[in-house]
Amino acid sequence: MMNTATTGLAAGMALGFAAYFGGFWAFLLVLVLGAVGLIVGLVVQGDLDLPARRQR
Repeated sequence: MMNTATTGLAAGMALGFAAYFGGFWAFLLVLVLGAVGLIVGLVVQGDLDLPARRQR
């Protein structure tokens, strides 16, 4: 069973893979979308609290 962070990472990577038809820029797109998916998954799961990090 996949947790929410893993699901978010997989979703970001799948979106990036859909745009993979183009060399180095596609690699960067996959990397960025994977990171965004991971962050969204961690926020939804509750392992990353962005408002608490902003107040520092």
